[in-house]
Amino acid sequence: MADLSSFPIASRWPAKRPGVIQLYSTPTPNGVKVAIALEELGLDYEPHYVNIMKNESWEPEFLSLNPNGKIPVMIDPNGPGGKPLGLFESGAILMYLAEKTGKLMPADAARRYETLQWVFFQMAAIGPIFGQLGFFHKFAGREIADKRPLDRYAKESKRLIGVLETRLTGRAWIMGDDYSIADIASIGWVRNLIGFYGAGDLVEWSTFKEVPRWLEAALARPAVQKGLTIPASA
Repeated sequence: MADLSSFPIASRWPAKRPGVIQLYSTPTPNGVKVAIALEELGLDYEPHYVNIMKNESWEPEFLSLNPNGKIPVMIDPNGPGGKPLGLFESGAILMYLAEKTGKLMPADAARRYETLQWVFFQMAAIGPIFGQLGFFHKFAGREIADKRPLDRYAKESKRLIGVLETRLTGRAWIMGDDYSIADIASIGWVRNLIGFYGAGDLVEWSTFKEVPRWLEAALARPAVQKGLTIPASA
């Protein structure tokens, strides 16, 4: 049986099956990336719901694995060399899972780096910008009388969708015929933008063709449908 005792987070959210991957998360756009990847890869894992609304990600046990206090984090009891490995940052976890299994990322070196650049595009641009648009459109930012921040993030979000639109023209997925972690990284964020954030009109969603087609195809995948609901709230 795997020993997770060196990870304080495992004492806060005890493992029933310590021999499988432990996922500590919430089904937000960042959190669902890892759940979707685990489902797509068919890896056995145990999800633990971290209630970010109760600031559970800022508890000492969680911070011991991610000092930045953000979900998702993961422990693989069978990491490199057969030793347990804890990881934070969803992009790093996606890369790790793809390399561990040899799936969801091309083996060819040039194609591999091309895939990673689109993962980083999501991490550096889509996530932060869409998140700010959500704040100023749906959450507390709505109370701010000055609408210039909302305008700024709406325009930039529309531009970023345009980048994806151009990339997806003539391609089924971001990397062409092959679905990859580049797609998984962005699915939850694009879905949230027009769904939960209700920002479709702000970014003129109806003027795009390829991104809506790509999103519909992604959301039809059984692993995506399941991953979007994991972990279930306690």
